[in-house]
Amino acid sequence: MSEPRETIVAVWPLAGFDKLLHYRCPARLAEGLRSGVLVRMPVGHVQRLGVISGIDVEPDIPRERLKNITGIVHEHPVLTPDLIKLAEWMTAYYGATRESVVEAMVPAPVRRGVQAKIEKYLAAAPTAKPTAGELEHLRKRAPKQHALYTFLATQLQPVKKAIVLKRLGVSPAACVGLIERGWAVESTKVLQRVAYADDFAGHEIVGAQAFTLNAEQTAAVSDLTAALQAGKFVVHLLHGVTGSGKTEVYIDTMRHALEAGGSVIFLVPEVALTPQTVGRLRSRLAQRGLEDVVVWHSMLSDGERLDAWDALASGRAKIVVGARSAIFAPMPRLRLIIVDEEHEPAYKQDETPRYHGRDVAVYRALLNNAVCVLGSATPSVESWVNAANGKYRINRLTRRVDDRKLPYVHVIDMRKEILKRRGSTTLSDFLADKLKGRFENKEQSILFINRRGYSSSMICQECGYVAECEHCSIAMTYHRTDETLKCHLCGEQREAPARCPGCGSAKIRWRGLGTQKVEEIVQRLMPHARVVRIDADAMAQKNRMRQLLSEFRTGKIDVLVGTQMIGKGLDFPNVTLVGLVDADLSLHVPDFRANERTFQLLVQVAGRAGRGDRAGEVVVQSFTPHAMPVQFGRHADVEGFLAEEVKIRQQYKYPPFRHLVLSVFRGPNAEKVAFFAEHWARKVAELGAGFVEIRGPAPCPVEKIKDHYRYQIWYFTNRVTKLSALLAQMLQEFPLPDDVFSVIDVDPVNVT
Repeated sequence: MSEPRETIVAVWPLAGFDKLLHYRCPARLAEGLRSGVLVRMPVGHVQRLGVISGIDVEPDIPRERLKNITGIVHEHPVLTPDLIKLAEWMTAYYGATRESVVEAMVPAPVRRGVQAKIEKYLAAAPTAKPTAGELEHLRKRAPKQHALYTFLATQLQPVKKAIVLKRLGVSPAACVGLIERGWAVESTKVLQRVAYADDFAGHEIVGAQAFTLNAEQTAAVSDLTAALQAGKFVVHLLHGVTGSGKTEVYIDTMRHALEAGGSVIFLVPEVALTPQTVGRLRSRLAQRGLEDVVVWHSMLSDGERLDAWDALASGRAKIVVGARSAIFAPMPRLRLIIVDEEHEPAYKQDETPRYHGRDVAVYRALLNNAVCVLGSATPSVESWVNAANGKYRINRLTRRVDDRKLPYVHVIDMRKEILKRRGSTTLSDFLADKLKGRFENKEQSILFINRRGYSSSMICQECGYVAECEHCSIAMTYHRTDETLKCHLCGEQREAPARCPGCGSAKIRWRGLGTQKVEEIVQRLMPHARVVRIDADAMAQKNRMRQLLSEFRTGKIDVLVGTQMIGKGLDFPNVTLVGLVDADLSLHVPDFRANERTFQLLVQVAGRAGRGDRAGEVVVQSFTPHAMPVQFGRHADVEGFLAEEVKIRQQYKYPPFRHLVLSVFRGPNAEKVAFFAEHWARKVAELGAGFVEIRGPAPCPVEKIKDHYRYQIWYFTNRVTKLSALLAQMLQEFPLPDDVFSVIDVDPVNVT
């Protein structure tokens, strides 16, 4: 009778190359063998980690030449079956390497094989207790064991082994002796560093009161729960005006998914939105025993990330809330994926693999026959067209909760303001008066400007010298708090000059606006108000954002000045005034999405006002007040704006009417980069004839970053997977010199 053949497995190695390898699985490891498990195996003479992608496969070399996998790293698979299929799709669609996709999906501490932290506890044995004579004998022969047992016998609960031994000055040998006698027991406990809602939203004040859905919300929940019960893949676009209660629709739909035994992924675009979101989820779901909400984002420590992953992979927690990478959470029985603020560019990853979290969410829902909800007050053009074509279903929330009115929007023509004041100005008289009035009434205000720093540049009034970054083709930003010039692209920093480096004149001044300057001006305007700035510079300290938002919610801050971090999703009932200091910053940039971004920004920022019992107002300062996004945004006319924007996109065949793929070449020698970009474009035109339209190469709008010159090529196609395969193949075959680098970005959201 022949012996059963050993199991052969296919493995995706995490070893710096993109090739499928085959190994034998020893009998001792067969019990834990599953697809998606992280294993150790030899690659050459070195032990590496890899993910099993197939079991009982036919190897590409004779079986006798195969090596054995040497160990299984984690009890739970690091990739669930749907994630394995998702990885294959992302590799093909985004033209990325399989290894880069797996590394994006599996948290770094999990990939490194880091194990959960285990703490050991000691306790006196509950049954086998020594007699008085045995204790006396122990005291004479083994005084350390006697001291340890005497202490343990007085404790009502097990105590940490390490602390007890250190406090009593007892060696581990004494502990072993007591355990062997049967007078002490040792237990272990996995230390849970997982960031649950309880931990992360502890400072958020969120009421647990019952919430009654209005008619529109009830209809939306009914549609979504019907889709859940059908158990089929469907995408719903939830289009609701700011303050219409989209979150309550999410929560009620989540409750139905959880009560049916499913799990839920809830994506938010910014980490800043996470505390408020998990606080609401906890308050609404706790009464039903569904309160374990795991937080997942880039600011977690390695230990928190590992334990969060384990809580989800084991099924202990069934809800994950986080930024775009949370879409890869290992969720058994995934039934519902929610993408809040689906229009946000933050869902696009700017490093390889350059995936879009919203689009990956839709595909993962497809793989699981799950429901995907895309929510926004200002839907992206892509999602709007999909809904118009019947690819997505749409639910509308047209009224604010409790029929609160949308804030009244004032548009201030800053050209007239400058003429009136005979010079540049930051805050118009109208906005300044509104700010002072709100402060006197003990109401709160938010001022938004999407540029950090004190001013956008320093310029000499004598010779016209502009302080530029030596490594990038942009002006450096002046930061007044530490009197430095900083480049926000490469991080270069130097002391701000007191005199012009060009001509020596003392008439070198800052020009333009930034959050620091606005903060200073508001503080001078209202010296008794507490004004706080929230931007990337001010939020370097972990948990600083959560602390400030909590203080703002409780009324300890009067005016919040910030960048896009505060422009979306946050709900503060006492905010009655929002000022958009410079609405033109996102409008006049070389990007076909400039109109869409400006409109979305205006509507979203305006939506922060008037969310409580008091009416809200919005002041928009603009040098182009008659621009289409400003006028449609003024009236929050989302459908009107989208109708016009869709016409423009259709006319020029921009996304979503064709896919855009972007190639960027960079290197220290501009002529060399341009030469190879030209040759590359000609080769793609030859191989892609009939399904690719090419524009370029041309210098990128920001031509130089970190001493590298940049050239870009745009490809338009209706066959994006075929084009991605062609470009990926060319990356392997097209010989680029060591000092010329290329990047491919499928469906880019930033073309500057």
